[in-house]
Amino acid sequence: MSLKVTLLGTGSPMPSPDRAGPATLISAGEGPEGEHYLVDAGRGVLMRLAAAGLGAPNLAAVLITHLHSDHITDLNDVITTRWVMTFEETPLTIVGPVGTKSVVDHLLASLEPDIEYRIAHHQDLDHRPPVTVIEVTEGLVELPDGQGGKVTITCGQTDHKPVEPSVGFRFDLGTDQGVAAVVAAGDTVPCAGLDALCEGANALVHTVIRKDIIANIPMQRLQDTLDYHSSPEQAAQTAAKASVDTLIYTHYVPPMPMGGTADDWRALGAAHFDGTIEVGDDLYTVTIHPT
Repeated sequence: MSLKVTLLGTGSPMPSPDRAGPATLISAGEGPEGEHYLVDAGRGVLMRLAAAGLGAPNLAAVLITHLHSDHITDLNDVITTRWVMTFEETPLTIVGPVGTKSVVDHLLASLEPDIEYRIAHHQDLDHRPPVTVIEVTEGLVELPDGQGGKVTITCGQTDHKPVEPSVGFRFDLGTDQGVAAVVAAGDTVPCAGLDALCEGANALVHTVIRKDIIANIPMQRLQDTLDYHSSPEQAAQTAAKASVDTLIYTHYVPPMPMGGTADDWRALGAAHFDGTIEVGDDLYTVTIHPT
């Protein structure tokens, strides 16, 4: 068995007809029988998940890297759809940095009219959306009994200040052939926490922005993004420092083709990293084999 990375959404806060908001699926196994972890829940995530042949009921857990709106835009949709598409009480575990519980509590409060309508209308829907929130800082992520299984998840602090705290997640799958390990960094600049998380991993999924392009756009709000995201070069340097085999770019700003071709993004990283650099659109997949 291997770990499969699916880029469900490679977009940014800027709406795009071609790219959903930030979301990555980490899977051990295929289809409904597999073990699937959703990292972030950006705009259109369930549409992309459906295109991958899965739905909210198939998720072992949702893991949130930070509480920027573009990374949680459709978290309410995941909660509601999981609730109405399962026919026995099936808790959804949401893992995220400190502050996640407050956000989820507010989402549930905003959904209160819908919850009441559905319970009143459907006799077989006799419970409210069952959600378990686990707030994390660093170390092992322990999921409730019955959720997860084959994959071990750890987390570490990243640097996306003034968004604080922010975390990255590591997924380790042990097999008879060795271990496959994937790190999902979220939004961050290079930092010691991410370096530690990547040590010994096979692959790193990293958000990237073309700082060389953004710096020349005379719009302050765009230029403000330069100091708390990594460029393709910086992400490549992080991957090289940890000696990972594969670097997977996502969350492209500006979007292609405005930000250049996939080969352009790949070439920027290749100057700093000798491994494989993957650049893909929504639903692009990369399989990480145990070593």
